[in-house]
Parts: sequence; structure tokens; C-alpha cells
Amino acid sequence: MRFGRLLFSGTMRVFSIALLLAAWEALARSGTFTTFQLPAFSTVLERIWSDGVDGDLWINAGLTLYRALTAFVICAVGGVAIGMAMSRSKIAHWFFDPIVSVGFPMPKIAFLPVVILWLGVHDLSKITIICVDAIFPVIAATVIAIDGVEKELIWSARNMGAGRRELLTQIILPAAFPQIMTGLQVALPLCLIVAVVAEMLMGGYGLGGAMMTASRFANSTGVFAGIVEIAVVGYCLVKAMSVIRRRLLVWHPEAHEPSTV
Repeated sequence: MRFGRLLFSGTMRVFSIALLLAAWEALARSGTFTTFQLPAFSTVLERIWSDGVDGDLWINAGLTLYRALTAFVICAVGGVAIGMAMSRSKIAHWFFDPIVSVGFPMPKIAFLPVVILWLGVHDLSKITIICVDAIFPVIAATVIAIDGVEKELIWSARNMGAGRRELLTQIILPAAFPQIMTGLQVALPLCLIVAVVAEMLMGGYGLGGAMMTASRFANSTGVFAGIVEIAVVGYCLVKAMSVIRRRLLVWHPEAHEPSTV
């Protein structure tokens, strides 16, 4: 019975995607569009298979993931550190709050020409622009999470003799951790998105760069193959982050609630 429920749940999760892909295949073969405008999904899969056999897929995907994940680690460490500093220090809050307030809503990709002028078009510049774009959700989530810790918990810990270090590591961070994880879950796909955009604009290897190369040679199948590859990589990253969240928050009440992720 349980196996049947799991099978049904898994089928329903992929039903909409399968329906979309079937509609794509049918529409491409109906003659409504030319093969240049919309290649069949089966043709795109053949291109992805060919790229995988040749090794281009793994090189491009590996480089994109390297840039995105390296930037994510920097954003995670730096964003949490800055957010903690803003919540615990008035000087840090005075210094960083205007920067976050101005920088968060603006499109950071506008800094790309400056980054290219300063750092060139190699990995360092791509990772830099990803960090500039993705660090703000982590900072904001950390500040909101720490500021939202119940004051009664802090007062109780202080009355029981907890010092600043014990207060931070045993009370504040565990209470704020679920919301900090939410900020990290927002930052991870953002890192991938900006990595692909940066590769498109700067060129070179990577999933975004491969798509732009295919576009320049009017290779429609290669462009759509890149879209599918990026979608699969993004889906795997988001699902992996959801699993990590459940493992790290096994002590939290949300781990015992039904989840659709």
C-alpha cells in the first residue's frame, strides 16, 4: 500500500513535465513550426546524448557548476558572516545596511562591464559577478532570522549564565538556522542563473557559452539542448539542497511535517 502511494506521488510529480515534453514533441512534428524554430524533443535528446559521448556536455556542465558552487560557498560564508555582524553590531549595521538596501533591489548584472574591465573574462570575473548578485538574499535572510529569535529565549539563557559565545552558538544560531537555510535555498539557483548569464555574455566554455556558440552558428538544436541541460542541472541542485535542508534540520518541527519537495 505504501509502495503504491509512493509510486502514485512520484508519477504525479513528473506528470506535468511529461505532458509538456509530449506537447513539445507533437507540436514540433505537426509542421506548425520549422525544425529551426522548434526542433523535436527527441532530436534535442539525440544532441544531448552526442554531447555527452563527445565529452563536451560534461566539460561545460562541470565548469558551470564549478563557478556556481564556488560562488555559492563564498556567498554562504560571507553572507552569513555579514548578516550576523549586522545583527550583533551597531557599527556593522550602520556600515552595511545602506549597501544592502541599495544593492538588493538593483540588477547587479549591470556591474558586469566593470567586472570585465577590472578582471577580464575568465573564471574570477564570472565568480565575482555571481557573488555580487547572490550574496544579498543570504545577508537579508540571516539578519531577519537573527532579529526574529524570540527575546524570551535570549533572556532565559542570559539569566542562566550563558556568555556571548554560548548565546550565539547554542541559542541564536540554532533558532535562526531554518530561515538562514531558506536564504541559502534562494541563493543557490540564483548562482546558477547568473553563472549561465555571465557565460552567455562573456563567452568561453560552460553551458551558457555553449548555447551562445550554437546560436551564433544558427544551431537551433544546440540552443534547445542547452536549455534542457540547464533545466536538469537546476532541478538537481534545488532537489539536492532540499535534501540537505531536511538532513540538517532533522531536529526541527518542519522535518516531521508532510513535505511536497
